[in-house]
Amino acid sequence: MNYVSVENIAKAFGERILFENISFGINEGQKVGFVAKNGTGKTSLLNIIAGDEEPDSGQVVYRKNLKVAFLSQEPNLDPNLTIEQTIFASDNETLQIINAYEKALQNPDDAESYQKAFEQMDAFNAWDFETQYKQILFKLKLDNLTKKVGDLSGGQKKRLALANILLSKPDLLYLDEPTNHLDLEMIEWLEEYFAKENFTLFMVTHDRYFLENVCNEIVELENGKLYSYKGNYAYYLNNKEARIANEQIATDKAKQLYKKELDWMRRQPKARTTKSKSRIDDFFEIKERAHKRRNDHQVQLEINMERLGSKILEIHKVSKRFEDLVLLDQFEYVFKKGERIGIIGKNGTGKSTFLNMITGGVTPDQGKIVTGDTVKFGYYTQRGITIKEGQKVIEVIREFGDYIPLKKGRQISAQQLLERFLFDRKKQYDFVEKLSGGERKRLYLCTVLIQNPNFLILDEPTNDLDIVTLNVLENFLLDFPGCLLVVSHDRYFMDKIVDHLFVFQGNGIIQDFPGNYTDYRIYENSSTPTEVSKSENSESKTKKTWKKDNKAGLSYNEQKEFNRIERDLKKLEIEKKDIESLFAQGTLEGDQINEESQKLQQIIDKIEENEMRWFELSEKIEE
Repeated sequence: MNYVSVENIAKAFGERILFENISFGINEGQKVGFVAKNGTGKTSLLNIIAGDEEPDSGQVVYRKNLKVAFLSQEPNLDPNLTIEQTIFASDNETLQIINAYEKALQNPDDAESYQKAFEQMDAFNAWDFETQYKQILFKLKLDNLTKKVGDLSGGQKKRLALANILLSKPDLLYLDEPTNHLDLEMIEWLEEYFAKENFTLFMVTHDRYFLENVCNEIVELENGKLYSYKGNYAYYLNNKEARIANEQIATDKAKQLYKKELDWMRRQPKARTTKSKSRIDDFFEIKERAHKRRNDHQVQLEINMERLGSKILEIHKVSKRFEDLVLLDQFEYVFKKGERIGIIGKNGTGKSTFLNMITGGVTPDQGKIVTGDTVKFGYYTQRGITIKEGQKVIEVIREFGDYIPLKKGRQISAQQLLERFLFDRKKQYDFVEKLSGGERKRLYLCTVLIQNPNFLILDEPTNDLDIVTLNVLENFLLDFPGCLLVVSHDRYFMDKIVDHLFVFQGNGIIQDFPGNYTDYRIYENSSTPTEVSKSENSESKTKKTWKKDNKAGLSYNEQKEFNRIERDLKKLEIEKKDIESLFAQGTLEGDQINEESQKLQQIIDKIEENEMRWFELSEKIEE
């Protein structure tokens, strides 16, 4: 069943054409991910089909009586309402019934109103929906229902808007970067929710795991044209590569034919027949195909880096709290050369505060942070670039100099550097306030990197960056020889660039985990017993049972030992790979080689010992 038909729409801003003659449809049950580079019209297209913006030409036709909801990046909520009032302001009939029931509970003397509300709850089967509504608010950390919208942070407002549209049960849901302002736990919950619920979705997101696990179609806007791929993100990557290869073959063939036809054109007399005129028309079409070029310029990052000394960054028994909220408690760590550490944890556990303490923006309550003399921080914050009124893009870069040093003693001009960050000469003279959100983030990234840092600190660097820029940034960071400390909820990004995690668990507890995000999730799932709900209320406490799996044949203590061995083996394998990679790099010398060799042998011995015991216990399970 067709929900929406987009017919020949076009959009331009002055001489800049975003797209023209775009047509496609959205059908019931589709979960479409929309992909495009920053500044090419993603948000404009989304706003047009959502009805918040008019196209220059063409039209968007909706099926009659279709219920549509739109989650924008800047939700429009009434600041005077509470969280609960905002939820119940929805036109969802079931929510209105739940609201009436909640009010009836507050007036126990009015038996008639209570009975009527109770019967309505039964008639509309609202009991299950009430549980679901409370669960959604709980998962999105919107516990204080009496808090006013005007007192919420930007992230809380985005989560409230998300909860609101999920509960409104629309037929079609438009989402603009739905995972921004969600922590990893929330993202994984939302991913599972969309995968199992019967929503029709059209979304813009840079979260590649989200695209992979939720979407059944990817639509890409490239050079003003739409390309559709009937599959998830992995299917899109494979088939895009095949499409580009086929286009190149077609272009090569057109070039050969063009040379032949060009020779014919030059030999033709002035007086031409009708037949030759037809061939002339074909010639110009062939010429267009032959001269077709892909605009595949990518961000090129090869900025110089200051040398790191032996002493980098030392954190000694650091504590920090805000009133009753404990963020760090006697935390200690000594950074080594080339470390690539990711920071994960729920919102409000102190991740950004930790980064600000390292860079001197926040003072610890106790302990000290010692920074090496050769360390030069590059700090990419969530605040982004500071926009000065009337400032042009080129002027932002020229504040750091007309010429920027690169590797091997080379240098480039500010204009050339901006071109490497996909700002063409015309774009460089645009006012910064005219840039899209993603373009501003790309410009901000440029200003951080041109200062030649050797210790990069990135706080949510993936927000608003397009997938193309993310891929290039990841490749740059993989080759970056300095230290890297990154906070991100982008699981794909974290898996690719970090090999070590600080897990902020709340109440000042920070777990030091040797591995990337997927390693951590595997470890966590293997070590967390099955959770059994104690009550139907989603906010109720959960209790854990020691029976992780049905391992008949093992005693209680043996099963605990079996689970511990599985955890230890995963951790030992990660430690073994880390040491083996050090030998592969060839940077170890003298005593270091002997020391690391001894460590490696001890780890191998422990692995063999644990494996022997694991097999003994496994035999008991099979019996």
